[in-house]
Formats: sequence, structure tokens, C-alpha cells
Amino acid sequence: MAVDELDGRILRLLIEQPRTSVREYARILGVARGTLQARLDRLERTGVITGTGPVLSPAALGHPVLAFVHIEVTQGHLDEVGDALAAVPEIVEAHSITGGGDLLTRVVARDNAHLEDVIQRLIRLPGVVRTRTEVALRERVTHRLLPLVESLGKTARKP
Repeated sequence: MAVDELDGRILRLLIEQPRTSVREYARILGVARGTLQARLDRLERTGVITGTGPVLSPAALGHPVLAFVHIEVTQGHLDEVGDALAAVPEIVEAHSITGGGDLLTRVVARDNAHLEDVIQRLIRLPGVVRTRTEVALRERVTHRLLPLVESLGKTARKP
């Protein structure tokens, strides 16, 4: 979906001021409330906006250890292993990947011993051949999309 300059301004406000009302967004942007609501509805319908809930901190929830676990799967069992991963609460993301391994998971844990317990649980899943774990030491760039949104807005303005 093409994101124009107004869409970019709307998305920027949603990111920077997520608790503001639609009426206040419209006032800040200088557009009619109906126009803003129609734009928001379109951005949601087309999948640009995928959620509106709070962003939670695993560390604040008692899980400060972050690791990326690569999982190699027996051929033909990717769906079954993927489904089984959904039952592991410490897995906060899982993606099918190319390269070394079949799945890449983002795992949070209370401490290193807990991380080892989670990895052992993954190894025991039917269809898992092996795992490889990388522990994150420090977050250097937080999850962000505003720079991408801003770059799209600049592209939309060019003739």
C-alpha cells in the first residue's frame, strides 16, 4: 500500500503520542475528524496498522535475559514444530528463515538457568534436530518503525 505524506504524519503521531484521542490527532494535523478516521480505518484494513495495545517490557515482567534460538527441524515437520512453539510462553517471536536453521525464535528468560530449561524444552520437541543459541548482551537499536515511516513520507513527496 502506498503511504502518502498525510498517512506518514498520522503514523508519526500514533507512534509518538499513542494515547491521544482521534479528535486531538485531527486538531494537531489540521484535518477533519472524519478524514482522519477514514485514513485510520484504511491503514488498519490494509494491514499497515496491526495493533493498538501497549508495548510490554519482558525485563520489567521478570524476564531480563533475551536470546535468539535457531532451530533446525526434520524435513517435513516445520508446521508441527511451529505449532508446538506457540505453547512455549517464553517464545515471544518465531520466524521461518533461510540460511543456518529453519526457525529463528526470540526467547526471554528469568536468568541463564531458566534459558537453559527453555532450550532443553525446545530440543525435546518432536521434529527438532538441534538448536543454536545466541544471547543478546545489550539492545543497540530498539524496535522502531518511525524512521521507515519518515522515509516513506519523503518518497511520497518526490515528483
